Amino acid sequence: MNSSQSGAPPRRQGAKLKIALVGCGKAADLHVSEIRKLPSVQLVAVCDSELLMAEQLAVRYRVAKFYSDFDAMLSAESPDVVHIATPPNSHLSLAIQALDAGCHVMVEKPLGLDATQASRLIAHATKCERKLTVGYTYYFDPIVQILRSFVQEGVMGEAVHLESFFGYNLKGPFGTPIFTDREHWVHKLPGGLLQNVLDHLLNKITEFVPDETPSVSVRSWQGARGLSHLDYELLDELRVMVAGERVSAYATFSAHARPVRHTMAFHGTRNTAHLDFMSGTITLDPNTSLPGVLGRLITPFQQSWRHFRQGGRNVWRFARSDYQSFAGFQALIAAFYQSILQDNPPPIAYREILRVSTLVDEITQKLHRVEVSER
Repeated sequence: MNSSQSGAPPRRQGAKLKIALVGCGKAADLHVSEIRKLPSVQLVAVCDSELLMAEQLAVRYRVAKFYSDFDAMLSAESPDVVHIATPPNSHLSLAIQALDAGCHVMVEKPLGLDATQASRLIAHATKCERKLTVGYTYYFDPIVQILRSFVQEGVMGEAVHLESFFGYNLKGPFGTPIFTDREHWVHKLPGGLLQNVLDHLLNKITEFVPDETPSVSVRSWQGARGLSHLDYELLDELRVMVAGERVSAYATFSAHARPVRHTMAFHGTRNTAHLDFMSGTITLDPNTSLPGVLGRLITPFQQSWRHFRQGGRNVWRFARSDYQSFAGFQALIAAFYQSILQDNPPPIAYREILRVSTLVDEITQKLHRVEVSER
């Protein structure tokens, strides 16, 4: 199905991609700020069911048009790409509407409420011959891309075990509304807060655990104090073990470990890598050949040198305006647009998106079968 068949006008050669966004809450700021950094596209309109939300976003980012009616925006603006940054329960209907209008679609994570919805969206995008991707913020982070190159070049050897850790501040800008408002849309998800963050934990490890159906063990509880005045449960601590035939992984979410960290470890047969997403560093554990106490003495200096070199690399990136908090998200958006312009496969394989969605389903189902610890 070409553009004219799908209801969208054909693009002129060399013309900028026209981008529209629906959902003008907190997640929208990240999308808009990264879209505006790319010279090959133009953000033409934003939309929210609350017109005031759309207007304030349009004013802050100088977007020409804003709407409260999604269908009206699609009809009037004929965008090439639609970003969906609404709560997950609306992702399916809005994405199908955009695909039917001939748009390519980027959807905030999670892609749908469950793997069934994710599979349906992917099938519909394929049928419409449009491209679809999901907003995995850290999937193309520079340090993850370095890790992938290490794996491809044999530096790491075979994967043995992975650890993904995601810290969270319930009193931060994203956590406060969830913590204080029982009507927040996060509480309406089958897995609550945990389901909303599971993509961050899992999309870093699924590509290195090749098993289609690994075993999954789950332990979760409510660690937040001061909730006695609220009549809802807030699971905010999660431990998951994923075990394949030859590779295992731990996924940890904690709203209470301090300082708040966001890390990953890759343990391979040749090397172990540690990724720190907050400092933007990746280091390999030293493997000294010095015997006994000499090896123990030299190891801290080797580690310090590796961190120093990483710090120097980041200073150089900062000097080139390339050291950004959400560099991975910008890389994802840029790669998605490029896949549209060059008619290449989307940057995140549909198989990987479905594997993450399936694991999220399994974990979410087990959350309700685990007794919550009283604290």
